[in-house]
This record gives sequence, structure tokens and C-alpha cells, in this order.
Amino acid sequence: MSKSVELRRHTDADGDVLTPEGVQAALEIGGRLAGGYDLLVSTGAQRATQTLACFLAGLGERVPRGVVVEPGLRSRVEDRWRAAYLKAGSGDLPSLREADPELVEEDSALLAAALRGVLDALPAGGRALVVGHSPTNEASVLGLVGEIVDPISKGEGVLVVEENGDLRIEGKL
Repeated sequence: MSKSVELRRHTDADGDVLTPEGVQAALEIGGRLAGGYDLLVSTGAQRATQTLACFLAGLGERVPRGVVVEPGLRSRVEDRWRAAYLKAGSGDLPSLREADPELVEEDSALLAAALRGVLDALPAGGRALVVGHSPTNEASVLGLVGEIVDPISKGEGVLVVEENGDLRIEGKL
């Protein structure tokens, strides 16, 4: 039996608060989600939690295990990620890895451990929807699955599936 995590990036924000366009986009995305989630997870940043709330409002479903905050999915060294981005001139992981290889390696492992915890919390056949940030969403996937995914645009995401102990990226969302 498989488990899956739909890992999405928050929508458009001004600082840590969604813009009106970000709210509207999140509501629209929520209306298109497949639903059937067992758990909704935010990094704890207001923009991520607000996006998740809008997804849930657009979805119009109850989620049995509710909404939780997993602070381990949010980097503790965001300023270092910003510095690496400025140095690299790009937000893709290969460029960030060139700019600060230790950052990508170390934070990917920490973020992956938190993502692993979300998967472990799911029942057999369970599904979670996680809202976080870029490039740390991509870093968590790298740490967990060992594959680099392209930068995730606002509101979009990637599906990570675990089946019989094997992890794979099912695709972009």
C-alpha cells in the first residue's frame, strides 16, 4: 500500500502575508485539488498556513487529522539560502549547490527528516498536503528521494510517493 505527500509552494505573498491575488490563486487551486487528504501540514510561516487554509476552503472537505504545523519543514537558515541565491543568481538546486554546497547538503538532510516524519505519520494509503517554500521544498525532496526537482512555482508542487518502502517522485503538480 502506498502513501503520498503533495508538497506545494505557497502562493503570492507580500512579506509573510498572502496578497489578494495570492488568496484568490490559493482558493482556485483548492477547488481543483483531488481531495481525500488525511493530513494538512504547514511550515508554520503565515504565508504557508494562509495558503493551506485557502486550499482547504476551496476544497470544501473535512480533513480527518486536521491542519498541523511542522516547523522542521522550514529552514532555520533562511538568510543563508538567500545569500546562496544571490551568489548563484538562480534558485535551482544545482546552482545553489555550487554557491554553498554545505548548505544544500546539510539543510536537505534536516528538511528530509521532517518530510519523512510526515510520511511516517500517515496511515497505509494515506495522503498529506504540505505547503512550504522554495527552494527548501526542493531541498527536502532531494534529501528524502535523492533526486533534484526543478524549482517549484508559487502554488505548484510535486508529488512524493512511498510504496513498499521505496520512494519516488510521481510528478509535478
